[in-house]
Amino acid sequence: MTPPGLPAPPPLGASALPAGTYDGQVVVVTGGGTGLGKAIASEFGRLGASVAVVSRDGTHRAAGVAAVEAAGGTAVGVPCDIREAEAVADAFAAVEARLGPVGALVNNAAGNFPAPAEDLSPNAWRTVVDIVLNGTFLCSREFARRTIPTGRGGAIVNVGASYAWTGGPGFAHSAAAKAGVKNLVETLAVEWAPYGIRVNGLVPGLVPHPDEVEAIAAVPGKYEDQDARVPAGRVGEPRELAWAATYLCSPYAVYISGHSLVVDGANWQRRHTVQPPFTPVREQLGRGPFDPASSRRTTP
Repeated sequence: MTPPGLPAPPPLGASALPAGTYDGQVVVVTGGGTGLGKAIASEFGRLGASVAVVSRDGTHRAAGVAAVEAAGGTAVGVPCDIREAEAVADAFAAVEARLGPVGALVNNAAGNFPAPAEDLSPNAWRTVVDIVLNGTFLCSREFARRTIPTGRGGAIVNVGASYAWTGGPGFAHSAAAKAGVKNLVETLAVEWAPYGIRVNGLVPGLVPHPDEVEAIAAVPGKYEDQDARVPAGRVGEPRELAWAATYLCSPYAVYISGHSLVVDGANWQRRHTVQPPFTPVREQLGRGPFDPASSRRTTP
């Protein structure tokens, strides 16, 4: 008989914190218009926060605002390219003008696609690192610069990835950037604790959602027997990440800082007693032999 695994989470619409936990507070969620970011933004809104959905894409911003409002919250969409320091400063100024001082920041925006490292163009590498690592730093720095002089404190959550610890074959650009993000969690938590600012990481496991990046969704076998690939016996639900994010930013977690919380049903720690046959990354992604003559055209 197959073991039952971990139980299903409470239903959609349930919250892990008391109603009104974030009444009167302003929360910024980058990339808050799609996928996990949208789920996180919605849960903050459900708990009373005024949410700023920050994204370059107007359609994404509108979707995030609609999701927060559907959960009973208040939200505004704010355009921003988080790779640009001036754009980040302008975005925070716009949020403050419309909603008030920011009390929590969720650095969720990311860019990613699978590719063998030898196929990555300099631009492909730079784009992912700029969004994931540089964008996270620039938003965190802007939050701190506006918060430290006021003495009001606050909380930052950086959305990470488990391959920050293990490496990520097929995702060298994202894995390296996420390792930097994890390091920022640990570094900034120490630097900014004296100012009342907490910094934590949130690491999602296998959590399918309708907005998954097309290039990742197209990986061969991506959606086959997903539940069977997790020790928990099931994949995660976006709301489980949202509950974790709202907890880490809440008054109930004020002594937690510098920690990365992994929400993945123990999946990243799994090991085989006898490892299965190794499959090279190119083969996993369905790519032919490396061709130096055409490699510059194989990635963005």
